[in-house]
Amino acid sequence: MKRNYYLLTLLITLSSLAGWSQDKRPNVILILVDDLGFSDIEPYGASDIHTPNLTELASQGTRFQEFYNNSICAPTRASLLTGQYAHKAGLGYFNVNLGLPAYQGFLNKESPTLAEVLKKAGYSTIISGKWHVGDDYDQWPAQRGFERSFNFVGGASNFYEIGDSTQATVPLYKNNKPFYLPKDRYLTDEITDQAIGFLKEQHHDKKPFFLYLAFNAPHWPLQAPEEETQKYQETYTIGWDSLRTKRYENAIKQGVFPAKQKISAKDTLTQEWNKLTYDEKQYWKRRQQVFAGMIDRVDQSIGKIRQTLKELKVDDNTIIIFLSDNGAQGGDRARIYTSRNTGTVGSAGSYDVQNSNWSQTGNSPLRSYKDNPYEGGIGAPFIVWYPKEVKANTIKRGTGHLIDIAPTLYDYAQAKYPNTNYGTATNTLPGVSLRKLLNTDLAQVERNQALFWERAGNRAVRFGKWKLVSTYRNGNKVELYDIDTDRGENHNVASQHPEVVTQLEELYKKWAKENDVVNYDRIKGQSSFR
Repeated sequence: MKRNYYLLTLLITLSSLAGWSQDKRPNVILILVDDLGFSDIEPYGASDIHTPNLTELASQGTRFQEFYNNSICAPTRASLLTGQYAHKAGLGYFNVNLGLPAYQGFLNKESPTLAEVLKKAGYSTIISGKWHVGDDYDQWPAQRGFERSFNFVGGASNFYEIGDSTQATVPLYKNNKPFYLPKDRYLTDEITDQAIGFLKEQHHDKKPFFLYLAFNAPHWPLQAPEEETQKYQETYTIGWDSLRTKRYENAIKQGVFPAKQKISAKDTLTQEWNKLTYDEKQYWKRRQQVFAGMIDRVDQSIGKIRQTLKELKVDDNTIIIFLSDNGAQGGDRARIYTSRNTGTVGSAGSYDVQNSNWSQTGNSPLRSYKDNPYEGGIGAPFIVWYPKEVKANTIKRGTGHLIDIAPTLYDYAQAKYPNTNYGTATNTLPGVSLRKLLNTDLAQVERNQALFWERAGNRAVRFGKWKLVSTYRNGNKVELYDIDTDRGENHNVASQHPEVVTQLEELYKKWAKENDVVNYDRIKGQSSFR
């Protein structure tokens, strides 16, 4: 009897192993970059920045004209990782605890992460890069479903270590243990190589994998290897005004911005390039050279990841998704952290930030910047590559949102979204799978509901062609735009369509109540990030 029992157990084990070895579900690589503007890569209009790997992914895959994020780092990551609106996941404001469930500053247990769901579905789960959705140890990636993790916890990091192993200025962790970034080692390269190492490790598991590759580039501080910066020595003599127009024209040629639509009106707070002195031009050119170098290095990293896929013979069964967490960083020169600067912009120890002068070009042809509900704040590049199923060299209108990524990946992975997580009832997924859109001739998501935004009192609603916007700084005065004809948001038509304004306001109130959104004045005084 015992012998039969052991024999049966062995047969079940061998059958199980055979099943995993034949698992044909796709691998997934989700690439998120930080503070990248809409037209900061070649497939979206940036002929000035060299991104051949992203260009190849785009030519062999599908791009969206309209794909939306949450306008700023932590809330975007919360939605991306859980498929929930940021408030529902616990990060309605930022990674700071403001004393309310929707603003607790870390991912709640009611919102399972991609890693938690895919791990239960039989996937190896990996993160390499930025986390920013929970600062305390029990909120880190390894505690939220990631079996292999290399990351920094907060929102920004130097790209070079200028301290020592006892006082690290780049606080990294590998599988929950402190990791010291070697001197002269560039963080983007380390994030890439750690991901590659994990991919090679997990290959022996004979399971499909999910890799969340979260680069912090090109987020400030502006730091890049000098060889990358020097590639762009003469590129930016054109200045931001002319380049902004050129990118707008390129975006139309690429098909990612509607033909015949106008570029957004120029931000009057930005300086006139032609009125700068020679020395000022040299200073500003250098800053954009570094920014371009940071993006260039990310693109090279994507090439290394793809080469690893080929070496492991899994490239033909891997989905790659690329997007940005928000638009390019706005603000004026006063934001530069001069007290932290110990070197020329781009070098280790420098601490310069991007601001509106070049960022208006980065977000061209869209309006405004990061942390704003206009298209330049919430609109991002979105590329999906999966030759087995996703149409090649295709442009979709899209109108997708972060909340759609989780149901899409669960669709491909045949993963069941759980009813409970850590003994708690889970939040329902509000998004839709993009799979049908990606493998058919459909032009945009079939969605019966509006999309919503709220962050620090800034609000937006998108329903059909209409977009309602109000900003806290402007006293929440309501604006209405017809995105079908005016994605540049140049013409506020609220007074001409009061019935549409009323409809969208009512939809927003209902959504806000369902997601525990509170009036910003209630939490403003407690916030440490504004």
